[in-house]
Amino acid sequence: MIKVAVLDDWQSIARDSADWSGLSTRADVTFFAEAFADEDDAATKLRDFDILLTMRERTPLPGSLIGRLDRLKMLGITGAKNAVLDSAACTARGVVVCNTTGYPDSASAPAELALGLLLAIVRDIPSSDAGMRAGRFQDGTPAGITLAGKTLGLVGLGRLGACMARYGHALEMNVLAWSQNLTAATAAAAGAELVTKEELFARSDAISVHLVLSPRSRHIIGTAEIGRMKPGAVLINTSRGPLIDEDALALALEQRRIFAGLDVFDREPLPANHRLRKVPNTVLTPHVGYTVVETMRHFYAQSVENAVAFIDGAPIRVTNPEILGR
Repeated sequence: MIKVAVLDDWQSIARDSADWSGLSTRADVTFFAEAFADEDDAATKLRDFDILLTMRERTPLPGSLIGRLDRLKMLGITGAKNAVLDSAACTARGVVVCNTTGYPDSASAPAELALGLLLAIVRDIPSSDAGMRAGRFQDGTPAGITLAGKTLGLVGLGRLGACMARYGHALEMNVLAWSQNLTAATAAAAGAELVTKEELFARSDAISVHLVLSPRSRHIIGTAEIGRMKPGAVLINTSRGPLIDEDALALALEQRRIFAGLDVFDREPLPANHRLRKVPNTVLTPHVGYTVVETMRHFYAQSVENAVAFIDGAPIRVTNPEILGR
């Protein structure tokens, strides 16, 4: 019988996010709720599967791993592309890659989380909640700050950054923006003032990062940028961890110079003993910016459709169609 592995179900929500009956009648479906320790672990646990259904970029899928999965015939990804998948290796091996398309607005969910992280920090919501549950009231809870009249800096002003700009205006904040290709006209259309990167980090009371990770953007925020931030300023990242030099960020947090709201990290899951878990001036979430019910239902429904179509001999949403005639 065909064996299907559903990877990366770290929140254990895959089963309830789609109707799996059409697939389970055709194949043996196994759900993996934990991350693999390393490539060897993944290769050992996945070697007997014909189809892998993955979630975003949680499990790296380099050519070295693809080459060890002798039974692999089809691989499903969520979203248009997957930066940690070696698509060329799949094509060379004759593995069909199918994606998901047309999912609900992917900008609002992570932008809403970015706003939530910002509000949680400036009003110290986590410690207030902890104090209440410990039997205290206001004792030990510091006074927060208001965002009205403060300056919000956006690193990146695409769909997510534009959402965040609107939230900033709703909070009566001044909005600055910078990215490598941003124009003054585009910034103005989103209600932001185009400034240099140096000026953005120096002037902003809160900075939110909304860039795509690429070789050009990796560590685009480093020691120099963090050093320009105002004492007590807030840095929010719901995009990708490696956009920020994690060592430089951790040092600034350990020195209590800034605050941070982080949903993404260099290594995920974040190791239990990681230094970022130990600094109090942070609010941390486990890369859940996009994992809202609406998006996950869409991802898993189309993943099931992709697997069923492949098993039935008529694959859909194929990203490497050149192999279909082989």
